[in-house]
Amino acid sequence: MTRVLLRSAKDPFTPVSPELSLALYKNGIFGRNVGNLVFTETVHKLISVPNYEVVSNSFLSERPGVDQAYVDRVNEQFDLFVVPLANAFRLSFLANLKRLTWVIEQLRIPVVVIGVGVSGGSGSLDNPFPPPTDELRVAVRRFVRAVLDKSATIGVRGEFTRAYLAELGFGDDVVDVVGCPSLFRDGPNLQITKRVPALTRESRFTINISPYVPLMDEVGTRHAERYPNMVYVPQDDKDLELLLWGTNPEKVRLKLPHHTGHQLYREDRIRFFVDASTWMRYLAEREFSFGTRIHGNIAALAAGTPAYVLAHDSRTLELARYHDIPHSLVPNLTPEVDAADLYAEADYTAFNAGQAQRWEHFASFLERNGIEHIFQPGKANPDYDARLGAAGLPPPVTTLMTTDPEARERITARVAELYSLGGLRALRKAHKPQFPFPHTTAPRERLVSAERSSAATAVRRLPVPVQSALHRSRAIAKRIRRLP
Repeated sequence: MTRVLLRSAKDPFTPVSPELSLALYKNGIFGRNVGNLVFTETVHKLISVPNYEVVSNSFLSERPGVDQAYVDRVNEQFDLFVVPLANAFRLSFLANLKRLTWVIEQLRIPVVVIGVGVSGGSGSLDNPFPPPTDELRVAVRRFVRAVLDKSATIGVRGEFTRAYLAELGFGDDVVDVVGCPSLFRDGPNLQITKRVPALTRESRFTINISPYVPLMDEVGTRHAERYPNMVYVPQDDKDLELLLWGTNPEKVRLKLPHHTGHQLYREDRIRFFVDASTWMRYLAEREFSFGTRIHGNIAALAAGTPAYVLAHDSRTLELARYHDIPHSLVPNLTPEVDAADLYAEADYTAFNAGQAQRWEHFASFLERNGIEHIFQPGKANPDYDARLGAAGLPPPVTTLMTTDPEARERITARVAELYSLGGLRALRKAHKPQFPFPHTTAPRERLVSAERSSAATAVRRLPVPVQSALHRSRAIAKRIRRLP
């Protein structure tokens, strides 16, 4: 039995509640963006051959505090380390990249990196490379050298990343462009077919939004008004916090669905998934997906649902081009862009025609680096999806405004758990009146006066966090009422 350590948030068969998914680690179990689950779970499935035991590393190989003891355990207990990555060549991931590099350097087992990419950040449609800082360039060179010491090639997500590594001295003999593994979940068999001739006002589709792309303020709000069955599927930890606890951000942009006053929130048209398989099952029942989130749209395509990417930076454009995903560049769009027009425009001929060839290249990359997969003869694992279906994974998180009976039961249980954790003592401490109830005997008039004074003072003197939350909610409500 070959034991494979996989860089991923969690085992796909292990149910983790939304509350715990958010609470675990500084940025949640999925590293701030639940899109990370999509490509890591796909790799887990692809390499789940009969003679492999695949174990998730919970991203421990790059978390602060990783030490020699961790490396020693990996060397002793595993035969292979498989590392699916996304846009890891960026300044904001630098500390993680350095820690991961150090771990790889200490390992004595093969290490294979799949789908790593470069991220140029804002304005990267014109310049796909990150700022040319010496620290980042040195870190990326060191990382790639460490990987190539333990594998034949490194798998990158597209041509921008290939060109970036070429500038750093790594040629095509050691760099394989393999795209995103998420779209190889079904091997060469994935084909996209439109299920309806056109989108109508009543169509059931989803939108995904990168909050830092200004265009999406107008686009999201206008679509919320025009299409009553459209659902927003967010991906960030802050969005999950909003749905679970009703926590509004410090700075509210009214036209973004990231606060409790937005139409999509008030109408319970937001769904957050903490497992890739439940996410894709939901998208498989929709007619279309569009927006700026690359893995939000890739998840839809992997589920067989037509999708359209609004490419706002080089990392989204890189994957859209490699996989022939229908897309438009955000700078070329106006706020009047409409999902019905995008659906009509979308042509999946090139995507479908190129899927088999892209798969063959991806499979060759795996095999060249000594990784077996389920599409090899005799390596199929038909029980994988059945296990996922029986795993009891949590349903999507709704807003607190839901009228769905089962969702309301989950919210009620969440409130009860909070009360049990905080308890009456904590509540009394938080809402302690300025003048406590007198313990001495006093005329009835004085007791009533004290009660009234205590109650009034308690309302006026709420704890600072409660005051802040109330202030933000009232301010948002006032601003919404002033909107035309």
